Amino acid sequence: MFDSLADRLGEVFGRLRGKGKLSREDVEAGLREVRMALLEADVNFKVARAFVDRIRERAVGAEVLESLTPAQHIVKIVNDELVALLGGEQRKLRYSSQPPTAVMLVGLQGSGKTTTAAKLALAVRREGHRPLMVAADVYRPAAALQLEKLGTDNQVPVAMPDGRAKPPELCKRGVEEARRLNCDVVILDTAGRLHIDQPLLDELKEINRRVRVDETLLVVDAMTGQEAVNVGTAFEEQVGIDGVILTKLDGDARGGAALSMREAIGKPIVYCGVGEKVSELEPFHPERMASRILGMGDVLSLIEKTQEHVDERKAKDLEDRLMAGRLTMEDWLQQMRQLRNMGPIEGILGMLPGGRKLVQQAGNAMPDERDLARMEAIVLSMTPYERRHPEVVKGSRRKRIAAGSGTQISDVSKLLKGFEQMQTLFKQLGAGGKGSKGLRGKARLLRNLQGLDPSQIGLP
Repeated sequence: MFDSLADRLGEVFGRLRGKGKLSREDVEAGLREVRMALLEADVNFKVARAFVDRIRERAVGAEVLESLTPAQHIVKIVNDELVALLGGEQRKLRYSSQPPTAVMLVGLQGSGKTTTAAKLALAVRREGHRPLMVAADVYRPAAALQLEKLGTDNQVPVAMPDGRAKPPELCKRGVEEARRLNCDVVILDTAGRLHIDQPLLDELKEINRRVRVDETLLVVDAMTGQEAVNVGTAFEEQVGIDGVILTKLDGDARGGAALSMREAIGKPIVYCGVGEKVSELEPFHPERMASRILGMGDVLSLIEKTQEHVDERKAKDLEDRLMAGRLTMEDWLQQMRQLRNMGPIEGILGMLPGGRKLVQQAGNAMPDERDLARMEAIVLSMTPYERRHPEVVKGSRRKRIAAGSGTQISDVSKLLKGFEQMQTLFKQLGAGGKGSKGLRGKARLLRNLQGLDPSQIGLP
């Protein structure tokens, strides 16, 4: 996400850093490029102009221009203004003191409301709440069945339509059903349209009259750019919304919707969809998102994602064996599966400071989902003994494993070589010690790192 904007801003700041001392003309030239970068990212032109004006007001002062590191000052100013543009502080979902809390999802057809309803249900359940989803879209064919399937797959109850009741009545019954089932959050999946029309808006107003709606969240496709802002403006004027959920943010290389939404309609982004899996809905953190855009990573989100998918006790045991050079292919397989559950490797590395540059430099050497699946197939084609003792996998064994996994012998050899290199590196790191022995170990480690095959990037 935000790749295009991040690349452009990186180039601008790189040129400013290369100049050392900056003049007002240098700053103005840089700000023109920043404005162009925002417009190319499909940011609303009024938002882009106001954003650059605020930076100019702070950046051309004597304190910045006469400092020893003026470029760093400007990056700090841009970071501060980006955080403000994205909403300042994180806006959390507000739960009613008198449950159930009713959350109504609104938006156009195709924005991903039904899938988002299930994602939101899992998100509030992770916070300790008991959600119920209400299928209030009686117009789109199979919309209710889709929600029912998502509910069944994720153990979330769903209030289904009976074929006669209108959406306002369905929502009212859903809230009553939530009280009966002792669910404290009700998620209302309302109907969308291909365009904003009065019947849709009237129906949403009627739901508001029949049900005490605590949060009205607009679900919009991040990839629609400025059109998302137009949709948000219309819904805010006609119905009134409390916040926004941006879907498909992982596929939006520009980021215009995310950067324009708060300033254009005055409503915060509460959640963002970052993948197709039902678990891939993240709270929107303005400061973390600004950090990602400026290439400074998002370590806090990476830590949270790791804690969610990795068992701490097993991780400690694995670390001890890794540093002792006693890792097996079974351990590696467990690591690989945890890594795949966390999402694409590019996304994980992108959360590290400088991680995006690492991904770009790796190029074709960076394994994708197919590469990881192929590696897993190779390990699964080994016998339990071979996984625990990969050093015995020689000629005939490699041939059998390649045939069993549908890969080439060279693929098996490459995987085993990377595993062996990793074992050697961490064994030397773990046996560093003190004095000359420790120094020699570190020297060997550095030499091996320099000779590491770049095609092995991404191996745990």
